[in-house]
Amino acid sequence: MATLMFELNTFLMQPFALCAGENNPLHLAQRMQANCQTNQQQAVAALTGDMHEHHRFLLRELLSLIDAQSRSITHVEQEIERRVSPFEEQISRCEQITGVSRHVVHVLMAEVGTDLVRFPDAAHLSSWAGVCPGHQESAGERLSGRCKHGNRYVRATLVQAAHGARRSRTYLGKRYRRLKKRRGGKRAALAVGHSILVIYYQMMKTGEAYQEKGEAFFPQQDQGKVEHRLIQRLKRLGYEVVLTPHPAA
Repeated sequence: MATLMFELNTFLMQPFALCAGENNPLHLAQRMQANCQTNQQQAVAALTGDMHEHHRFLLRELLSLIDAQSRSITHVEQEIERRVSPFEEQISRCEQITGVSRHVVHVLMAEVGTDLVRFPDAAHLSSWAGVCPGHQESAGERLSGRCKHGNRYVRATLVQAAHGARRSRTYLGKRYRRLKKRRGGKRAALAVGHSILVIYYQMMKTGEAYQEKGEAFFPQQDQGKVEHRLIQRLKRLGYEVVLTPHPAA
């Protein structure tokens, strides 16, 4: 029964049709949402079964609970909007960060605050939030990079924002994809979440707008590292190196 109710809530635009006594699978399948990936044949197969009066009673009760929760969520969201209205300018600026929604900004403001004087720098804030990687070493050997326990709400929200940015053609999206190749998706999301928190800290402290670096930032950075490494190698061999950029065609 629980599986059926989940399917109904997912596939049907009007699940109240079952409560009203509709039993025809074809008629019910026609009420599927337009963006549902399930085809009509699969929906008919899922909706074929016995629906008795006590099933309809339980379904009506579950739908009433969903309605009550939805109304409660709406009331809470309205109260949140009322209380954060004095910070609308800061919220609008922070929403420009890739992957950061209004909900993410609300969580950061609620947990971290808007006056960040209690954090000397972004590193202290990252450590407090639990998104700063650990540095456990012994005799020069790194033992663990596991993050310390911090604010679980901030951490979960930052990871959510990082996943929202992972496919974007931006600096944060490119950073996620680069890290995922070497460290995996979970660590990449946490690292990007750390970057978002640092950006939030700087924007709230300085009042500046978000500056998008773009995907080209990493190739340029990589080129600079290669140049520096090669120059140092040539100097160790006794050469004096003078760089002359090739003129653009």
